[in-house]
Amino acid sequence: MKCVISVLGKDRSGIVAAVSTTLAACNANIDDISQTILEDIFSMTMLVTLDPEAADFNTVQERLAAVGEDLGVQAIIQREDVFQYMYKV
Repeated sequence: MKCVISVLGKDRSGIVAAVSTTLAACNANIDDISQTILEDIFSMTMLVTLDPEAADFNTVQERLAAVGEDLGVQAIIQREDVFQYMYKV
């Protein structure tokens, strides 16, 4: 299952490492990643493929929310089809 992950918050070290480690623990594959820092605001968007046999969408969502809370950032995961539908004109 393809998903889009958005991470936004105050920049600090370890954000990419923590999110990537969480995804690796869920056996998710990072297909594409983009990040930027605007002054002290960190923004990252990832396209990932989940392995539902290893960790389903809800499990990954809960783990990312916990990591985001620990880091003081917002980490949101959406199914790619829902994401595409939301932005379709």
